[in-house]
Amino acid sequence: MARVRNIDSRELPPGLAAIYERFAAEYGPFRNQVAVLAHVPAALRHLMPMLMELREAKTLPKRYLELAIVVVSNLNACHYCVAHHKPFLVVEGISPEGIDRIMDWREHPELDEADRLVVQYAIAAWETPNRIPEALVQRLRSVLSEAQLVELTLRITLCGFFNRFNDALQIDEEDEAEAALDGFGTRPQS
Repeated sequence: MARVRNIDSRELPPGLAAIYERFAAEYGPFRNQVAVLAHVPAALRHLMPMLMELREAKTLPKRYLELAIVVVSNLNACHYCVAHHKPFLVVEGISPEGIDRIMDWREHPELDEADRLVVQYAIAAWETPNRIPEALVQRLRSVLSEAQLVELTLRITLCGFFNRFNDALQIDEEDEAEAALDGFGTRPQS
């Protein structure tokens, strides 16, 4: 159970309620997260529309985004985020079993060289951002534009924020996210 109550969209002014409901309807099964973020109207007003706008822009390939999110969420042991993003990564062509082994990226049979670069960069950007090898960045720039590299870095660091936010406030997984995982017959790794 979350450490704070979920705010219902009907408790919010119309503009914020519209953002809340659009995010909950279109972005994925994140209603519990948005219901907690609703305690801080500025967060709801800015974070949720930004995430939706980034998704609509499609600057960064969805596969790379989901790889980075699942990797960072695994590094932070955020079960909420792994549970929510694993189905998105399955849609991008990684098997549920492959996702469970994603941290073994060096020899992962389902990852190509670009995928491995994204995973390696996600780990480095999250764990040691001030010591990312320039050679890694240059190899990544051979497959990503500068805008894609900036968005990838933004999404890696936002993911870490959401991991910590979700875990600190013990946000419950939505039934839809649990059902999606049950459909794979697997649960997120610890």
